[in-house]
Amino acid sequence: MSQSTTGSKDTQLARTITLSMAIVLVISSIIGSGVFKKVAPMTAELLSPTWVLAAWVAAGLVTLAGALSVAEVSGQITGSGGAYVFLREIYGKTIAFFFGWSNYAVIRTASVASIAYVFAESVNALYPLAGFSPEISALSIGGIIFPFANIGVKLLAISLVIGLTFLNFRGVKEAGILSQWTTATVVISLLIIVLLGLSWQGGSWSNISQPAAGYERLSADGFTQFAAFFAAMLAAFWAYEGWITVSFIGGEIQNPKKNLPLALFFGMLAVIAIYLLVNLAYLYAMPADELVQIHEGKNKIAAVAVIEKIIGPAGTIFIAILICISTFGCTNTTILLGARLYYAMARRGEFFASAGKVHPKYRTPGNALWYQAFWSSVLILSGSFDQLTDMLIFASFLFYGLCTYGVFILRKRNGGAPSSYKVPGYPVVPMLFVAFCLVLTIFTLYNKPGEAIIGLLLMLTGIPFYLKWKDRPAMPEADEESLSENES
Repeated sequence: MSQSTTGSKDTQLARTITLSMAIVLVISSIIGSGVFKKVAPMTAELLSPTWVLAAWVAAGLVTLAGALSVAEVSGQITGSGGAYVFLREIYGKTIAFFFGWSNYAVIRTASVASIAYVFAESVNALYPLAGFSPEISALSIGGIIFPFANIGVKLLAISLVIGLTFLNFRGVKEAGILSQWTTATVVISLLIIVLLGLSWQGGSWSNISQPAAGYERLSADGFTQFAAFFAAMLAAFWAYEGWITVSFIGGEIQNPKKNLPLALFFGMLAVIAIYLLVNLAYLYAMPADELVQIHEGKNKIAAVAVIEKIIGPAGTIFIAILICISTFGCTNTTILLGARLYYAMARRGEFFASAGKVHPKYRTPGNALWYQAFWSSVLILSGSFDQLTDMLIFASFLFYGLCTYGVFILRKRNGGAPSSYKVPGYPVVPMLFVAFCLVLTIFTLYNKPGEAIIGLLLMLTGIPFYLKWKDRPAMPEADEESLSENES
């Protein structure tokens, strides 16, 4: 190390995350509620089970291309903060700051809020939670925010965020173990759904090949069918969202130059396989026309309808419990990973300074965790997280594309490919993902200009903070640089 350590060992983040735990974190950061509900809207778009499965595979392969490419970047630029650190090293601090700010203002905190809210809704389906009277529930702020509506669900969601934040505050190892158990439970339960669906006598392989009514009209127009496939692929792509967040904990992964790329690769392969098998079971058990009706009715989740059909009313309870476990684990992982981004920003003088401190006993970014919990709770109370995420989600893919394009920049800057890990299929694989991110950004700007403009405005709320912090000196980096000396 070129610098001497200025802090004692108990004020450094601990490298306690093994390769197996990192793979689990990749899986648990992705699998939330999308695997239970996206098959219905995708079938309504494409009207063909075969094309629905193709859309899941295509979205998975595009995501894998991004993961493989970012893995090469992560093998050269390590430390807590992941994509923020990558962007800062490659493009400078301005782009990196607005990526980090967008994550705090909306993207990551809204993800915590929305996943926790789905957990609370699932609990409410099993055991109705108390609420205020209709008169109090109708009170609003500007006719937009209704803080007292569904208050029982909101309070449970906030309690979950606070409880899991406290767990993560006490130690990353304990939070990682919780993710391992919940992820194992979810994967086993999803495999049970696969076995139930594919072994059910009422199902048929003909359901896979039989399109829904109206497919002939859709397939007659090549451009319309392509647009439908792209829209369906985007729906699947949302279910893969979260893969990049494991890079935020590069400062706590053992041997990150080797283990982070491996975790991204094997974690993504596992998720693609799980999603394909589960959706194959759905489509085997239920004809496309029925899935279209579920989407149009907007009153039932596809997974619930399929399992109810197979095992009766008990299926509702089974799926509700499974969604509770899945969203519980996904909330925990999102909290664990997201806070490392704000910690990294604060260490470099580009966030609230106290967020850059490590707890002396637990060696976790405690203040960053509580900053995240506070704003996530505000978003839960406002009830506006879904709208905010929809408005700004396209921007996250713009940043992902910039991270992936960094493969080309780093190879040119460093005189060739790194010796540690090289993205396979270079330059096609990274360029494929960059092209997809560009198309997605243009598609959103063209198709939803209002949401895109509001999303950009939300990003720009970081301007006064950037002007305030841009000249602030970074904290001493010696404690991060000495981490490798303390690996277990």
